[in-house]
Formats: sequence, C-alpha cells, structure tokens
Amino acid sequence: MFLEIVSPEAILFSSEVDAIAVPGEHGEFQMLNNHAPIVANLKEGLVKIHVHSQQHLVLDDLNGLLVPHVDDDKILTLQINSGTLEFNDNKAIVLAD
Repeated sequence: MFLEIVSPEAILFSSEVDAIAVPGEHGEFQMLNNHAPIVANLKEGLVKIHVHSQQHLVLDDLNGLLVPHVDDDKILTLQINSGTLEFNDNKAIVLAD
C-alpha cells in the first residue's frame, strides 16, 4: 500500500509500506493491503509505519521527526498531536498536526 503523511508545513512521509498503525479516537488500529475504505479522526499518539526495508528511505530530511522503533528497525514511528486518516484503493493519507 502507499502511505503519505502530510503536515501543515510539509510532506513528512511518502512511500510504499507493508502496514500502518494509527492512534484512532477509540483506540489504535492497523491497516494492511486491501483494507476496506475508511475515514477516521486520530488522537495524540504514535503512528507506526511498517516498512519492508529502510534502504530506499532518507530519514535525514525529516529532522528527526520519523524515528526507527527501538525494538524493530522495520518500524518507523511518528508522534502526532491529532489528525485525520483516509484510506481508499490501497492508498492511505494522514493529515497530521
């Protein structure tokens, strides 16, 4: 699936991913390929991005906002204050604050 995370200042992430877990208003949930279409409000918490490999990613451009998970280098985390998620046709867009 393709994931794009956008803040008011910049595009924070744009790449193919294996899965994404987000802090929904009613608890954390995860999406994989072919997930049903959804629009959801997000609360403060960690967005967890499951990537197949970090080889194609350039993390220096994000000024430390996107951080590899301490236990698994195939998971990147991003702290958000709130946001909105839209998932449709294997493309996820997160509008994050």
